Amino acid sequence: MLNSKLETLNSKQTQLSKNQNSKPYDLRDRTLRFAKRVRNYVKNLPRTLSNIEDARQLVKASGSVGANYIEAEEALSRKDFVMRIKISRKEAKESGYWLELIESREEQITEKQNLIREATELTKIFGSIVEKSKYV
Repeated sequence: MLNSKLETLNSKQTQLSKNQNSKPYDLRDRTLRFAKRVRNYVKNLPRTLSNIEDARQLVKASGSVGANYIEAEEALSRKDFVMRIKISRKEAKESGYWLELIESREEQITEKQNLIREATELTKIFGSIVEKSKYV
């Protein structure tokens, strides 16, 4: 019964995404692309002590966004689903924080801003899912 409710919730999320974007949208792929873009961005950062530590935290947080979303897709209950989505939201927000702290090269500023924007959008998407989950 719980799995059927979660399948309904996932189906509704997919429908919302299709309606909003007029194309199928896969949050799993989006979070994976975000984590890969972060890793690529980090490779070219200046090697300062603070950047090394901040980049380590950023890589962990950015990967955790998608990892927890995958766990949410396989949730055992609605409560478990909501908890995993909340963790994804928290990790997306944390990724944005680490991105703000990192000192980048001049040629990386545009990508840094794009990654911050993506972290913010993911935070909002996961927040919306949490809100909508209250009424299912």
